[in-house]
Amino acid sequence: MGILNWYVLRGFLLSFFMSIFILTFAMTGANLIKILDLVSEGASAWAFCQFALYILPIMLTYTIPWAVMVGIMQVFGRLSADSEITAMRACGVSIMQIVAPVMLVTVLLTGVCLYLQVELGPPLQGQAKGLLKNAVLEQPQALFEPGRQINLQNTLIYINDKEPSGRLRGIDLYVLTGKNTYSQNVSAEYGEIAVNQEQKTLTFIMHNCMVSNKQSGSSGAVNRFFTKKFEFTYDFGKSSTAQRVWVRPKHMKLSDLLGRIRMTKELNKDTTELEVELNQRIAFALSPISFLLLGLPLAIRTSRRETSVGLFLSVILAGSFFMAIVMCEVLTNLPKIYPQYLLWLPNILFQTVGAYMTCRISRK
Repeated sequence: MGILNWYVLRGFLLSFFMSIFILTFAMTGANLIKILDLVSEGASAWAFCQFALYILPIMLTYTIPWAVMVGIMQVFGRLSADSEITAMRACGVSIMQIVAPVMLVTVLLTGVCLYLQVELGPPLQGQAKGLLKNAVLEQPQALFEPGRQINLQNTLIYINDKEPSGRLRGIDLYVLTGKNTYSQNVSAEYGEIAVNQEQKTLTFIMHNCMVSNKQSGSSGAVNRFFTKKFEFTYDFGKSSTAQRVWVRPKHMKLSDLLGRIRMTKELNKDTTELEVELNQRIAFALSPISFLLLGLPLAIRTSRRETSVGLFLSVILAGSFFMAIVMCEVLTNLPKIYPQYLLWLPNILFQTVGAYMTCRISRK
């Protein structure tokens, strides 16, 4: 029996580790593009390594359950297609005995996901956000990319092109006075950026400019004039020191989040957003068990050797599960429908249906 259990477990672990490597690399790579842009502009390469390490734990909370689903679909789908499960059961080995080692590993992985979700991952995710901001402050020129709108001190800046030398071309600057309204527009042929790291200031120097000033009042008249040079200075040091002491719930440890909920209740304020965050973390952490219970009977019933079929089913199931939980976060502004409890429906549905289908298969 030990040889049989190791045979099944070995196949699952091999598929699991291959899947988690590919999935984590893909999901982490998408997030690393932000910091890679800054590194290409001259930011520290060490910041890239730190950012990757900081976002890894929260990425694993998604890729571990997904890799469990892929491993189960592939291994048990192959065993069923090769009639190995039928042979095992003919020898008196039950479905539960076959899947027992995989269940044990899945429970351990659930514990890992729970720790990453409630303790390690959120604070590191917050540090990753801060690291990205600090990297921008060290190399603020990276902010100005062609086709990207930058908002600095209620000033909107748009760049049409950027030369390898760093010179910017086709510049539009708007001094905002409200939503979709502005008091001044500066259109420049070209310009450059001067950074003073000691004073923490960024000076935006534009040349050959057409300046349009809107007059206040109901007339809305516009005064236009041409100037050879126009400068705009942004104090990014002042912006960086204006840090908010109030930490976002998404970046809190479990103890801090529970304390925030208790304090908010004492102030007679709504705690729906905080409770959604708490329940969402735990619901995500328990997803490996849900994927095991539903993936096992589906893999046995489909009886396919092809890797593409298992991958397709795992993508559909995992994607629908994660999407359903994330969608409940959108309902945070509707406390009357209790979104903090609705997000448990995917776990309940997956586990109930999976347990029922597994029981039916084991009785045959």
